[in-house]
Amino acid sequence: MTRYVAVDLETANADLASICQVGLVAFDGGIPIDEWATLVDPEDFFDPVNIAIHGISEETVANAPDRGAAFEEIARRLEGQVAVCHTPFDRTALLLCAERLGRNPPTCRWLDTARVARRSWSQFRERGFGLAPLAAALGIEFRHHDALEDARAAGQILSRAMRDSGLGLEEWLVRAQEPFERLDGLPAMEGSPNGPLAGEVVVFTGRLLIPRREATSFAAGAGCRVDAGVTKETTLLVVGDQDTGRLAGHDKSSKHRKAEELIAKGQSIRILRESDFRRIAAGPAALGAAAD
Repeated sequence: MTRYVAVDLETANADLASICQVGLVAFDGGIPIDEWATLVDPEDFFDPVNIAIHGISEETVANAPDRGAAFEEIARRLEGQVAVCHTPFDRTALLLCAERLGRNPPTCRWLDTARVARRSWSQFRERGFGLAPLAAALGIEFRHHDALEDARAAGQILSRAMRDSGLGLEEWLVRAQEPFERLDGLPAMEGSPNGPLAGEVVVFTGRLLIPRREATSFAAGAGCRVDAGVTKETTLLVVGDQDTGRLAGHDKSSKHRKAEELIAKGQSIRILRESDFRRIAAGPAALGAAAD
């Protein structure tokens, strides 16, 4: 098998199910052969921070298909395919959307190109494997935070990895799941190097459903380094579910505001609900066996 479909989803707010744009690019033999993209009405609010990142707003999606219609087309295009995404966020977003709609996710096998990159090139084994820096290092040009462009870049990364490693698609589906072995002389990654969120620097804020100590341990097991405050190294801000909506009379925490300030300056920080974070951090099994 040489065919796969690269997937990217943009969201309206910190809820991963709030999909507002979809990009799918089908590859065969490492070459793009088909693509499809659409804006989506998430039937949810748009956070100004998300709008600043991808430029999509309520006005932009005024005449776009709703989540149900978009999901049907995504499912049709992914059914029986190898679905490729960079990091587990897009896979989780699609599965959460399916749950909200009361529908079954497409039956497909997922391959994370961040895991592929870490096993393909030694310089990316412990850092630098985010989509933008990785694509730049490999000479792949794209417009970040456009779903179709991001999907194409992820597919090109896999194509390059297959070429450089000599491994085929089926071999990478196995190799990407094997335990990660550090090279001697490389600095140790904080958190489990085999976790689904390896390399993320996470900060917690808001009212969490579990104690902070338990959340910290959970994050470390998923591969994250946990910091007390938001800094220029932060990549992920996890916010208590009840603090991510538009709650009248409730102000955002100082950590939340600091993250938004850094995002406005160009730093890549994802703001995520606690429940979505815990779903991803629990690993592939928690994302639904039907999608494997």
